[in-house]
Amino acid sequence: MTAVEVLFRYGMSPGEMEMGALGQVSDVYGIRRVRFNEMERTIRVEYDATRLNESSVEKLLRSAGLDIREKLALV
Repeated sequence: MTAVEVLFRYGMSPGEMEMGALGQVSDVYGIRRVRFNEMERTIRVEYDATRLNESSVEKLLRSAGLDIREKLALV
């Protein structure tokens, strides 16, 4: 397993439906952890790079209804 993190900025804050859908995203095989920073409007996802890639993680987040605006560089 190769653990990788990706950081996205989102626009609109997720509502109840989006948060419920995110619960299902974290159940996807290969997703290890999902963390929100409401102050910075970011979501950080740790995933297994042998199972998923950045674009598939972004697609999962968008399908959950998140308003993903951009991918940010991890510092």
